[in-house]
Amino acid sequence: DNGSVHGSSRYRYDRRDFISFKLRYKSFVMANNAAEITRRRWEEKGTVAEGRENYLKHICPEWLRKYVGYG
Repeated sequence: DNGSVHGSSRYRYDRRDFISFKLRYKSFVMANNAAEITRRRWEEKGTVAEGRENYLKHICPEWLRKYVGYG
């Protein structure tokens, strides 16, 4: 293990894929055309991608190590 982190966050609406964040590309990917407005707003805001990146790179791995340690 080289310590690198890979991952994505997926968002669903009405039990269907809506939009996801790909850590590798640091961008949002639409599952359908309805997600275009959301993608545009999140990218304009800028902080949503930063928050997802921080969660996937730091918070999630920390929690995984913690809870796996509980056995």
